[in-house]
Amino acid sequence: MPEFNWNDTVNLFSKLSLRRAWNGVKVLSSFYVSKWTHKPVQWGVPVSVSFEPTTSCNLRCPECPSGLRAFTRPTGMLEKEFFQDMINQLAPDLLYLTFYFQGEPYLNPEFLTMVAYASGKKIYTATSTNGHYLNDENARKTVESGLDRLIISIDGTTQEVYSQYRVGGQLEKVLAGAANIVKWKKKLGSKTPFIFFQFLVVRPNEHQMEEARTLAKKTGVDGIRFKTAQIYDYENDPNHLIPQHSKLTRYRKKPDGTYESKNQLNNHCWRLWQAPVITWDGLVVPCCFDKDAAHRMGDLRKKSFREIWQDEEYVHFRRQILQGRSNIDICSNCSEGVKVWGS
Repeated sequence: MPEFNWNDTVNLFSKLSLRRAWNGVKVLSSFYVSKWTHKPVQWGVPVSVSFEPTTSCNLRCPECPSGLRAFTRPTGMLEKEFFQDMINQLAPDLLYLTFYFQGEPYLNPEFLTMVAYASGKKIYTATSTNGHYLNDENARKTVESGLDRLIISIDGTTQEVYSQYRVGGQLEKVLAGAANIVKWKKKLGSKTPFIFFQFLVVRPNEHQMEEARTLAKKTGVDGIRFKTAQIYDYENDPNHLIPQHSKLTRYRKKPDGTYESKNQLNNHCWRLWQAPVITWDGLVVPCCFDKDAAHRMGDLRKKSFREIWQDEEYVHFRRQILQGRSNIDICSNCSEGVKVWGS
């Protein structure tokens, strides 16, 4: 996890209102009632939502459908007007907004305008970027937008190692972009965004974790988080990305040399009660593991969010989770409930 940051924690809680706090209590209560009774009960609306700025990306990472250009759904950009309409619906109860699902957010020319709009509603805003578009101007605009959390992917401490996963990327450019953000925070006297490096641990870079910590301190970011990698064909690991150290992966090696997931797939999932994803074209999907939006709970261009949230389609999906999560395809490779870093 990134280093604890008091300012970031205070900033998050400063976004709470009585209405948002009460909504959070209702959502959490309904999740536990559902978990204990095995019946889908849903009180309140999401505490957190992810919006997808775009499915486009400049890199070609081997385990990313955006990087591989392997989507079965259309590629496009989130429209500012549509986003603002959705935020107007959600803002009174929404605490946390993530501007990320698939793709590189900074490729959407309206991205920072949308961040500023959500920030103006006193919603905590976060995004994840590969860091290639943090030039001086974008860095200044990012700080000015009010973005609260900026995750910068850095999966290696040398170009040779970094480019084995971030195919087509330039580590030097990423580090320069991170330095630009740090510089503009100081120039503008801003406490936000909270900046941290995210290091996706794969076999080519697992030996560089300590170097990555040093690099984060040198660059001046607020912390670093090490994240386990999702491997699509994890049974065979054709790209040889699963780390050799068992504590750094979501998978375990079997006697025959293939791999299996560490996830026991308990029949409950917090994400289904509080953290839906909205695609660039307005589809509501249950969580961030549904990369191709195969499980479409509804279309926001046809129904309001509240209608979709309580619709029988959503209720049925929650019921399926509670009755047998192992029967749902997007759950088979999920990290929810997986113990790592010491399991």
